[in-house]
Amino acid sequence: MAVLEILTFPDPRLRRTTTPVTEFNAELSSFIDDMFDTMYDAPGVGLAATQVGDTRRVAVMDCGGDAPDPIVMCNPEILWQREPVDVDEGCLSVPGHTDQVVRYKTVGFRAQDRNGAWYECEAHDLLAQCVQHELAHLYGGLYIDQLSHLKRKRIRKRVEKTDRTDGGA
Repeated sequence: MAVLEILTFPDPRLRRTTTPVTEFNAELSSFIDDMFDTMYDAPGVGLAATQVGDTRRVAVMDCGGDAPDPIVMCNPEILWQREPVDVDEGCLSVPGHTDQVVRYKTVGFRAQDRNGAWYECEAHDLLAQCVQHELAHLYGGLYIDQLSHLKRKRIRKRVEKTDRTDGGA
């Protein structure tokens, strides 16, 4: 198991659209384990493959509470969504920043597990927010895309300044 490097905004690799997972094998399972190690080390509640520079359509989540088991989503898709709400959101790829965005309070989604078996789930509250957030990553989206151009510009300058003072680490 390994802790992978998390890419930070404005790295252009975060804007890649992922490709569907077609091979469910030991290498994928090992990568998923590394994603969990990375997410827990950060610490965070979700991580998408694009955030660690991989282009496979894979995300992992562990929101605790109503969903105590870690969740693996390969090739996820939202089936339905209900009740838009304003939520405070942050991201491991946009360190040190949170802001209000609109997400749905409840979503239904389907995905494949690490072995390729399809499953469906109804997610509420934090888990629903996390599903939407990670799925957006898999299509090159960031939560800050919901913010004004001026706010995104300020965030970019702050992140770039932090990278320079941290030596790019």
